[in-house]
Amino acid sequence: MLGRIIAALTLLWALGFVWFAVALPQPAGEEKTDGVIVLTGGKGRIDRGLEALRSGWTPRMFVSGVDPEVKPHEFAVEYHIGSLQMACCVTLGFDATDTTTNASEAAAWIRAEDLKSVRLVTSDWHMRRAVAELKSASPQGVEIVPDAVRTKPSFKMLFLEYHKMLARQAVRPLRWLR
Repeated sequence: MLGRIIAALTLLWALGFVWFAVALPQPAGEEKTDGVIVLTGGKGRIDRGLEALRSGWTPRMFVSGVDPEVKPHEFAVEYHIGSLQMACCVTLGFDATDTTTNASEAAAWIRAEDLKSVRLVTSDWHMRRAVAELKSASPQGVEIVPDAVRTKPSFKMLFLEYHKMLARQAVRPLRWLR
């Protein structure tokens, strides 16, 4: 009996991993939102957020997890953002160091700006866990539009992220104990 349970769990785990690796989230369309949140740490993420801003899909952008050494002016120069657009429409968050603190930092911005919908930009392999964390931290009723940046993740990256996602799902039910 125990052998069958282990075999069933192994099969479920393997099928879940195949789904996770094959059906990576995709970029969003031109859907309009109240803001865009970009999680730093991967190539193309900030560019995708700026595309949403410059295309009029959203009026403002929050970049979470910016290195504290980076000055807003340096950021603006690096990404070719004019001073007026930087002043009105781009907010940099310097406190986040991981996905959980990205979500907390972004949720504080959502509350401060009183947003009802946001576009979340991160890498395709990272999107599922990032959405789960942001939903958990955000005010009730905020619509989150996943906008994945396509990547070519290694097997190792997918394997690690799949297990982080599983661990997050396992720990989530235990949060009510706090």
